[in-house]
Amino acid sequence: MPEQTPAAAAPQPSAKSCLQYVVCYGDTDMMGVVYYANYLVLFERARTKLLQDLGFPYRKMEAQGFALPILEAHADYRAPATYEDVLELWAWVEWIKGARLKVCCEVRRDGRLLVSGHTVHACMRIADKRPVRVIPELIACCPQCVAE
Repeated sequence: MPEQTPAAAAPQPSAKSCLQYVVCYGDTDMMGVVYYANYLVLFERARTKLLQDLGFPYRKMEAQGFALPILEAHADYRAPATYEDVLELWAWVEWIKGARLKVCCEVRRDGRLLVSGHTVHACMRIADKRPVRVIPELIACCPQCVAE
């Protein structure tokens, strides 16, 4: 009987990070709700906090010569946020595959999900703008996210 090899474990998401954000007037449009594109800015705020919480902030990554440009951005809108709403911006690393990683985000108000989405990033060497495998320092922050 042939020996069976166990299937590779599926990647597990990183710990979630949360940032509170109060909607300012400039975030809203003529209808009085947060302008749809501004949710991508909120995703970036959440992602920045996530990397800080993981112990490997953007500034440290850039000092080592690497960046995480966005390859893909996606948002699903469920309910609007309005001026002075207090939002919870959640983010976590969903997976790391080679030179790419996926960061999932949620925007909530009082626990209610308003917007969910994700961004997919390439790990890039700044000096020559070439993609490279996600650097070991970032993998060390969430090794369970690595997909084989």
